[in-house]
Amino acid sequence: MTTPQMISPRWLVPVEPKNSVLENHTLVVDQGRILAILPVDVARGRFTGVPELVLPDHVLIPGLINLHTHAAMTLMRGLADDTPLMTWLTDHIWPNEARHLSEAYVFDGTELATAEMIRSGTTCFADMYFYHDVAARAALKSGMRAALGGAILEFPTPYAADAEAYIEKCLAPRNEFANDSRLKLMLAPHAPYTVSDKTFARIFTIAAEADYPVMMHIHETLDEISQGEREFGCRPIARLEKLGILGPNLIAVHCVHLTPLEIDLYAKLGVHVAHCPASNLKLASGIAPVSAMLKAGINVGIGTDGAASNNRLDMLGETRLASLLQKGTTGDAAALPAHQKLEMATLNAAKALGWQDEIGSLVAGKAADMTAIDLSSIETQPVYDPVSHIFHAAGRESVSHVWVNGELLLDNRALIRQDLNELKTKAAIWQQRFASK
Repeated sequence: MTTPQMISPRWLVPVEPKNSVLENHTLVVDQGRILAILPVDVARGRFTGVPELVLPDHVLIPGLINLHTHAAMTLMRGLADDTPLMTWLTDHIWPNEARHLSEAYVFDGTELATAEMIRSGTTCFADMYFYHDVAARAALKSGMRAALGGAILEFPTPYAADAEAYIEKCLAPRNEFANDSRLKLMLAPHAPYTVSDKTFARIFTIAAEADYPVMMHIHETLDEISQGEREFGCRPIARLEKLGILGPNLIAVHCVHLTPLEIDLYAKLGVHVAHCPASNLKLASGIAPVSAMLKAGINVGIGTDGAASNNRLDMLGETRLASLLQKGTTGDAAALPAHQKLEMATLNAAKALGWQDEIGSLVAGKAADMTAIDLSSIETQPVYDPVSHIFHAAGRESVSHVWVNGELLLDNRALIRQDLNELKTKAAIWQQRFASK
C-alpha cells in the first residue's frame, strides 16, 4: 500500500490502553502501518484529500489471532464426529492422513481455512501441521499473516520417516520465508506422548538458537496424563520441566488438566497457553481452568483447533464460549469480561507468538491488521457496550471488513483475493476422495 487511507468507525477499540473505547475517531493507515488515531475532525483537517472509509455503525478492533489450528484439516470437517480424542486420532484422522496427505491436500485445505477465517475477522493464525511450507504459500495467497510449524513425531507418516526427518522439514523453508513480515516459523512437537526425550532436546536446542516459538499439545486428556505416568513415572508437565522445556518460547495448547502447582509453575516460567474450548468439549477432553491461569498471571490466548475437531474456525464464537464456560464453572459472573476476552483473542495471542510489537492492538506504528464488525442489525440493538456486543450479540456474520498490513481482504463480506466458488469446487473434489475407500 503506497497511499494513505482513513477509516472512521463509530467505535474504535484499540486494546491498548486497556479497557478503552474511542468514539468518532479516525485511524490513518500509511504504507501498511497505523500512522495515527485521531478525532474525526482533527484527522480530516490534517489529512485533506486522503480517501476515507466511513463505517457509521461499526466497531473497529485489532484483527483476531487464532492461536492454534490445523488449517489443512478443514477438508476433514465433520468426518469423524462424536468420538473421543484417541479414537478420533487412531481410527479416523491418522488413517485418512495416511491415504490422502499431500502438498495438494495441505494447500487446498489451508486455502479453504483462510477464507473462513478472514470472513470470521481473523487476520493471523498459528498452525501446526505437515507441509507447513505449502500452508505458508496458501496463507500468503490469501493475504493473511501466519505462524507455522511442521508437526514433529517419532513415527513415520507419508510426510516423514522419523523425528530427524520431521525436524529437517521444519527447518527447510527458513530462507524462503525469511524476508516476509507476514510469516513466522515455529517448531511444533505434537505432544509428550508422541515425542521422545532425545527429540525434545534437539527441538529446544534449535528453538533457543533460532529464537523460534514452540507449539505443543499438553495435558489435553486424562488418558494422556495416565500414559505419561505409566511410561515416565510422572505427569507430562513434570517430565517437560525436567527436560528444561517449559519457558517463554513455549505455547502449550489445551492444558485442560492442570493442578494448582502446575498453574503456578507455568506462571513462574512464563509458559503461554492456547485455549481451545470447543474442541476440548467436542472431544470430551474437559474444561481448562482458564480463570485460575489468568489469575496466576499466565498469558492465555484463544485458538479454535482444527475444523476436524471443532468444526468451525470462528474466533468470535470460540471466545464467547471460553467466557461462558469460565463463568459457569467458577460461579463468577464477572469471569472473562468483555475487554479481557478481546485481549485474549488479540494481544495475548500476539505476545505468545512474539509478535506483540507488530500486531494485537491498534497503536501507531503497528501493522494495520484490523477487523470491522457491523452492529447495525436488529439482532444487535440497542448497543450499550460495543465490546460486549462483539461476542455476546454479534457473530462472524457481522464481520464486514478485514485488513492485513493495510490491505483490504474482506470488503462488505466479499473476499477480495479469493473466489468462493472455486474453493467450494475444490472442497467437493476432496469430499469425493475421502468418501471413496
